[in-house]
Amino acid sequence: MTTPEEPESGPAPGLARLNALSAEDLRAELAQCLDVDRWVEAVASEAPFPDRATLLASADGHARAVTADEVASALARHPRIGEKAEGAGTEAAWSRGEQSAFAADTDDASVRVQRIFSYAQREYEERFGQIYLVCASGRSSRELLADLVGRLDNDRATELAVVGDELRRIAGLRLVKLLEDSR
Repeated sequence: MTTPEEPESGPAPGLARLNALSAEDLRAELAQCLDVDRWVEAVASEAPFPDRATLLASADGHARAVTADEVASALARHPRIGEKAEGAGTEAAWSRGEQSAFAADTDDASVRVQRIFSYAQREYEERFGQIYLVCASGRSSRELLADLVGRLDNDRATELAVVGDELRRIAGLRLVKLLEDSR
Protein backbone atom coordinates (compact mmCIF):
# COMPACT_ATOMS: atom_id res chain seq x y z
CA MET A 1 0.00 0.00 0.00
CA THR A 2 1.18 3.49 -0.75
CA THR A 3 1.94 5.63 2.25
CA PRO A 4 1.76 9.42 2.44
CA GLU A 5 5.53 9.46 2.92
CA GLU A 6 6.06 7.59 -0.38
CA PRO A 7 3.41 8.76 -2.85
CA GLU A 8 2.97 6.65 -5.93
CA SER A 9 2.51 8.06 -9.40
CA GLY A 10 0.23 6.61 -12.00
CA PRO A 11 -3.44 5.94 -12.32
CA ALA A 12 -5.57 5.56 -9.22
CA PRO A 13 -9.05 4.11 -9.63
CA GLY A 14 -10.57 6.72 -7.35
CA LEU A 15 -8.76 9.77 -8.69
CA ALA A 16 -11.16 10.30 -11.59
CA ARG A 17 -14.06 9.80 -9.17
CA LEU A 18 -12.69 12.41 -6.76
CA ASN A 19 -11.99 14.85 -9.59
CA ALA A 20 -15.58 14.46 -10.85
CA LEU A 21 -17.20 15.27 -7.49
CA SER A 22 -18.86 18.58 -6.81
CA ALA A 23 -16.89 20.87 -4.50
CA GLU A 24 -19.30 20.08 -1.65
CA ASP A 25 -19.05 16.32 -2.16
CA LEU A 26 -15.26 16.47 -2.44
CA ARG A 27 -15.06 18.36 0.85
CA ALA A 28 -17.29 15.71 2.49
CA GLU A 29 -15.02 12.92 1.20
CA LEU A 30 -11.87 14.71 2.38
CA ALA A 31 -13.38 15.43 5.82
CA GLN A 32 -13.57 11.66 6.36
CA CYS A 33 -9.79 11.62 6.11
CA LEU A 34 -9.05 14.59 8.37
CA ASP A 35 -11.88 16.63 9.82
CA VAL A 36 -10.05 19.95 9.90
CA ASP A 37 -11.88 22.62 7.91
CA ARG A 38 -8.73 24.48 6.86
CA TRP A 39 -7.13 21.26 5.59
CA VAL A 40 -10.27 20.18 3.75
CA GLU A 41 -10.62 23.59 2.07
CA ALA A 42 -6.93 23.81 1.15
CA VAL A 43 -6.86 20.35 -0.43
CA ALA A 44 -10.24 20.73 -2.15
CA SER A 45 -9.19 24.09 -3.63
CA GLU A 46 -6.48 22.32 -5.63
CA ALA A 47 -8.90 20.00 -7.46
CA PRO A 48 -8.87 18.64 -10.05
CA PHE A 49 -5.73 16.69 -9.22
CA PRO A 50 -3.44 15.76 -12.11
CA ASP A 51 -2.28 12.55 -10.45
CA ARG A 52 -2.18 10.55 -7.26
CA ALA A 53 1.28 11.75 -6.19
CA THR A 54 0.29 15.41 -6.46
CA LEU A 55 -2.85 14.88 -4.36
CA LEU A 56 -1.02 12.89 -1.68
CA ALA A 57 1.85 15.37 -1.47
CA SER A 58 -0.50 18.33 -1.25
CA ALA A 59 -2.64 16.71 1.43
CA ASP A 60 0.44 15.75 3.41
CA GLY A 61 1.88 19.24 3.17
CA HIS A 62 -1.33 20.88 4.34
CA ALA A 63 -1.65 18.33 7.18
CA ARG A 64 1.81 19.24 8.45
CA ALA A 65 0.46 22.72 9.21
CA VAL A 66 -2.33 21.51 11.53
CA THR A 67 -2.50 23.75 14.61
CA ALA A 68 -3.01 22.77 18.24
CA ASP A 69 -6.61 24.02 18.09
CA GLU A 70 -7.24 21.97 14.95
CA VAL A 71 -5.75 18.90 16.64
CA ALA A 72 -8.16 19.33 19.56
CA SER A 73 -11.10 19.66 17.19
CA ALA A 74 -10.09 16.63 15.12
CA LEU A 75 -9.66 14.46 18.23
CA ALA A 76 -13.38 14.78 18.92
CA ARG A 77 -14.09 12.52 15.90
CA HIS A 78 -11.74 9.71 16.88
CA PRO A 79 -12.70 6.92 19.27
CA ARG A 80 -10.31 5.77 21.96
CA ILE A 81 -8.05 2.88 21.02
CA GLY A 82 -9.95 -0.26 21.97
CA GLU A 83 -13.39 1.33 21.55
CA LYS A 84 -15.37 0.59 18.41
CA ALA A 85 -16.30 3.58 16.31
CA GLU A 86 -20.06 3.88 16.14
CA GLY A 87 -22.07 4.32 12.99
CA ALA A 88 -22.32 2.77 9.58
CA GLY A 89 -20.43 5.45 7.63
CA THR A 90 -17.14 5.15 5.83
CA GLU A 91 -15.15 6.96 8.51
CA ALA A 92 -16.47 4.66 11.28
CA ALA A 93 -15.70 1.59 9.17
CA TRP A 94 -12.18 2.84 8.51
CA SER A 95 -11.64 3.47 12.20
CA ARG A 96 -12.77 -0.04 13.12
CA GLY A 97 -10.43 -1.50 10.50
CA GLU A 98 -7.50 0.63 11.62
CA GLN A 99 -7.88 -0.62 15.18
CA SER A 100 -8.62 -4.24 14.32
CA ALA A 101 -5.13 -5.53 15.14
CA PHE A 102 -5.37 -4.10 18.67
CA ALA A 103 -7.99 -6.61 19.83
CA ALA A 104 -7.19 -9.39 17.34
CA ASP A 105 -5.03 -11.37 19.76
CA THR A 106 -7.11 -12.99 22.46
CA ASP A 107 -4.48 -15.07 24.27
CA ASP A 108 -4.00 -14.40 27.98
CA ALA A 109 -0.88 -12.28 27.52
CA SER A 110 -2.54 -10.07 24.91
CA VAL A 111 -5.62 -9.60 27.07
CA ARG A 112 -3.33 -8.52 29.94
CA VAL A 113 -1.55 -6.07 27.63
CA GLN A 114 -4.93 -4.62 26.62
CA ARG A 115 -5.89 -4.17 30.29
CA ILE A 116 -2.58 -2.43 31.03
CA PHE A 117 -3.12 -0.31 27.94
CA SER A 118 -6.53 0.81 29.25
CA TYR A 119 -4.92 1.89 32.52
CA ALA A 120 -2.11 3.76 30.72
CA GLN A 121 -4.67 5.36 28.39
CA ARG A 122 -6.55 6.78 31.40
CA GLU A 123 -3.26 8.11 32.76
CA TYR A 124 -2.56 9.73 29.39
CA GLU A 125 -5.99 11.38 29.33
CA GLU A 126 -5.49 12.75 32.84
CA ARG A 127 -2.04 14.07 31.95
CA PHE A 128 -2.90 15.65 28.59
CA GLY A 129 -6.66 16.26 28.83
CA GLN A 130 -7.35 14.50 25.52
CA ILE A 131 -7.61 11.00 24.13
CA TYR A 132 -4.48 9.14 23.08
CA LEU A 133 -4.40 9.16 19.31
CA VAL A 134 -2.09 7.04 17.21
CA CYS A 135 -2.09 5.70 13.68
CA ALA A 136 -3.02 2.19 14.83
CA SER A 137 -3.33 0.57 11.43
CA GLY A 138 -1.70 -2.86 11.53
CA ARG A 139 -0.13 -2.34 14.96
CA SER A 140 -0.50 -4.86 17.77
CA SER A 141 -1.60 -4.10 21.31
CA ARG A 142 1.99 -4.54 22.48
CA GLU A 143 3.29 -1.99 19.94
CA LEU A 144 0.59 0.50 20.87
CA LEU A 145 1.27 0.05 24.59
CA ALA A 146 4.99 0.74 24.07
CA ASP A 147 4.14 3.87 22.06
CA LEU A 148 1.65 5.09 24.67
CA VAL A 149 4.02 4.56 27.60
CA GLY A 150 6.80 6.36 25.74
CA ARG A 151 4.56 9.32 24.98
CA LEU A 152 3.63 9.76 28.65
CA ASP A 153 7.07 11.36 29.10
CA ASN A 154 6.30 14.11 26.57
CA ASP A 155 5.55 17.66 27.61
CA ARG A 156 2.29 19.19 26.32
CA ALA A 157 3.82 20.96 23.31
CA THR A 158 5.74 17.87 22.21
CA GLU A 159 2.66 15.69 22.56
CA LEU A 160 0.52 18.07 20.52
CA ALA A 161 3.13 17.89 17.76
CA VAL A 162 3.13 14.08 17.95
CA VAL A 163 -0.67 13.95 17.79
CA GLY A 164 -0.64 16.30 14.80
CA ASP A 165 1.78 13.97 13.05
CA GLU A 166 -0.40 10.95 13.89
CA LEU A 167 -3.44 12.76 12.44
CA ARG A 168 -1.41 13.46 9.30
CA ARG A 169 -0.50 9.77 8.97
CA ILE A 170 -4.13 8.70 9.48
CA ALA A 171 -5.28 11.25 6.90
CA GLY A 172 -2.74 9.94 4.41
CA LEU A 173 -3.81 6.33 4.87
CA ARG A 174 -7.46 7.28 4.52
CA LEU A 175 -6.80 9.36 1.44
CA VAL A 176 -5.12 6.33 -0.14
CA LYS A 177 -8.32 4.39 0.64
CA LEU A 178 -10.32 7.05 -1.20
CA LEU A 179 -7.97 6.75 -4.15
CA GLU A 180 -8.40 2.99 -4.19
CA ASP A 181 -12.18 3.34 -4.19
CA SER A 182 -13.42 3.18 -7.77
CA ARG A 183 -17.14 2.95 -6.89
